[in-house]
Amino acid sequence: MAGILNEYLNKKLSFTGLQQELERLVKAYNSYTGRYLLIYASDFNKAKQGVPDISMDQDDFYNIQDILRESAETKIDVYLETPGGSGEAAEEIARFLHKKFEEVNFVIASEAKSAGTILVLSGDNIYMTETGSLGPIDAQTRVGRSVQSAYDYKEWIEQKRAEALKNKFLNPVDAQIIAQITPGELSGIVNALEFAKDLVSNWLVQYKFKNWTIRESSGEEVTEEYKQTRAKEVADKLCNHGLWRSHGRSIKIEDLKDIILIERVEDDDRLSDIVYRIKIVLKLMFGSSTIYKIYRTADTLLSKSALMATNDSKGIKLPLPKPATQKEIKSAEVRTRCLKCGKQHTVNAYFQISSEEARKIGLHFNPNIDEHNNLICDNCGFLIDLNPVMNQLEQKEKLKVIIR
Repeated sequence: MAGILNEYLNKKLSFTGLQQELERLVKAYNSYTGRYLLIYASDFNKAKQGVPDISMDQDDFYNIQDILRESAETKIDVYLETPGGSGEAAEEIARFLHKKFEEVNFVIASEAKSAGTILVLSGDNIYMTETGSLGPIDAQTRVGRSVQSAYDYKEWIEQKRAEALKNKFLNPVDAQIIAQITPGELSGIVNALEFAKDLVSNWLVQYKFKNWTIRESSGEEVTEEYKQTRAKEVADKLCNHGLWRSHGRSIKIEDLKDIILIERVEDDDRLSDIVYRIKIVLKLMFGSSTIYKIYRTADTLLSKSALMATNDSKGIKLPLPKPATQKEIKSAEVRTRCLKCGKQHTVNAYFQISSEEARKIGLHFNPNIDEHNNLICDNCGFLIDLNPVMNQLEQKEKLKVIIR
């Protein structure tokens, strides 16, 4: 993989070039496999930079539905990178995909944790690289101001209950924390755990195990009862933190070989090359822009960018050709800091004026903004998507805005 990375680094592709390369790879994947690929990927590093919503949520379901609703394809492969998120969103996505397509598969070359793993286990087939990883399937639940693993929180409660029975008291700090937990919250945590296990158990029987007829170890027939028993065992294991030690644990293909059948991507050289290239191009796109979520098919590209800018609005008088009199044009000065090198940039935005008119009268624009409203940092080359800034300005002022 280092060879592929060095190849792309040496090419020094622009962000537009990376977008074009990703489109080429998606089309190559479709042509080689005979299946239609959807990429849904989140940038884990953006969470460290303060972007709050890289996790899977209901909006992801709506976006995926919008992208695929009119597709005439029958087989879909989903390349998935996500830290997890809402189990309910995973359920919505899985139900939509299986209703829309005859076959639903998942491709894992990076991380698909928590709710991502739940979604993956709805697949008819799972394709995984050596670098790919799943995670324990217990849900993340909000407790107070933080999000916690439901399993870890339930285990902590049980531990404190055992301590109280043994010692006849709790230390003051633990007692104060537990006093703030309502029965409803505790019930919700237990339900979140069971919800994840129920989804996985049902999906495994319905999809992954549907064509499983003979047990390889014994040659015996696989009954529906055995499928249900085996599915429950898989769900229990993937929810067992005693086995995996933490919610953030990376579960690799070798860890899964005795639990569930996973197709190894590296067994197919051509497929492996395409998948690893997709993984690297995504990494380069995330690393060189403010984009934190990408949805990509051969026909559609949708992305989400972080909004990291402040602005001051003001009015300026612009000279117009005679006999018109001067009119006041509202403007805004947007300041944004490059996430990569920290350089601060200023962008001038103008309302209710065309780019042509603005150029004629000599209005100042930042020269590093391209035709897609991306600001290219002139210090390090990092791409800053200004479309969210423009949308925010237009919503605030109720006026059309230009920045170039």
